[in-house]
Amino acid sequence: MYNGVVRWYRHGVRDDRLPVARGKVFMKRYDYLIVGAGLFGAVCARELADAGKRCLVVEKRRHIGGNVYTENVGGIQVHVYGGHVFHTDAQPVWQYVNRFAAFNHYINMPLANYRGELYNLPFNMNTFYRMWGVRTPAEAKARIAEQVAEAGVTEPRNLEEQAIGMVGREIYGKLIKGYTEKQWGRTCKELPPFIIKRLPVRFRYDNNYFDDRWQGVPTDGYTAMIERMLDGVDVRTETDYFERRAELDALAEGLVFTGPIDRYYDYRYGELEWRSLRFETEELEIEDYQGVAAVNYTDAETPFTRIFEHKHFAFGTQPNTVITREYPQSWHRGREAYYPINDEKNQARYEKYAELAAREANAVFGGRQGHYRYYDMDKAVSAALETVARMKQK
Repeated sequence: MYNGVVRWYRHGVRDDRLPVARGKVFMKRYDYLIVGAGLFGAVCARELADAGKRCLVVEKRRHIGGNVYTENVGGIQVHVYGGHVFHTDAQPVWQYVNRFAAFNHYINMPLANYRGELYNLPFNMNTFYRMWGVRTPAEAKARIAEQVAEAGVTEPRNLEEQAIGMVGREIYGKLIKGYTEKQWGRTCKELPPFIIKRLPVRFRYDNNYFDDRWQGVPTDGYTAMIERMLDGVDVRTETDYFERRAELDALAEGLVFTGPIDRYYDYRYGELEWRSLRFETEELEIEDYQGVAAVNYTDAETPFTRIFEHKHFAFGTQPNTVITREYPQSWHRGREAYYPINDEKNQARYEKYAELAAREANAVFGGRQGHYRYYDMDKAVSAALETVARMKQK
């Protein structure tokens, strides 16, 4: 059991008391205040605690784990903020997370649903066969090349041209355009080409979404993994740093900040823009809803982008099932920030904040909001480990 964590969701006990002030001066009880109990913050807390540092983690949500938080519903580990599969090619990172969780052998093989037509993801020979009836890589490449030539794509200037250049006009129209425009709230012609470059395209029969050597999902959920990372660390949930900033800053010598970097500096250079998500989760009294963990809905008319069926992340055999529909939505202050809008305007704005952060003597910034960057989980772990290594050198 880790010390000081508010685990109301198991015991129903709330304890958000902080050290008491003597007069108007708070005693420095901690070496580091860590803002945010997500993956980045938890790894930093673990590494600093193992180095003999006293840490306090504060989290504005009612739970630890950030967006990888899982919750047991009817015997099923539900990924409350959308499905998360841990995958990496970095052996040290894989060994690190296996200190805190046993991972199953789940392989991510989502489907795409376009108006009732089902296609395999990532784009591979199974997709091309379903789309065109082609059977060999040469046939698939020739079909794509023909469509690229017809579209006149040479130097992609936007996401639409980049996507057509990768997989041709038909796959772009059925499996990319509608999904992407729902997700980002902009037309593909308005989006930069780099967004689509990380999408896998394979000319082999392989439905494994990730090429990484190691992948899986913790057998007892991500929340249990984060709990083990925070063992022995003081944690206070339902504690908003900005509402108690002076009080909290007075408790520690140093700060690890994983919240919004623009808010930390009172939006001095303007607001960084994001896309947000909304989730609808329901438990169904049926054994199986869709037969796979994730189905992407790629047409423009369906309002949600994905349906997750959580039991399939763990090969569940329960008589019931739990599904989550994921709806993209615009972001404003007060909504959770999921995807940074890394266009030129926002990136230039972030660089100004990063310059301020680099001059901080006793504070470091990290994580999705602190770095204004989308992180896969393994990259978040790696970045946290690198951050602590630099802190130890000071």
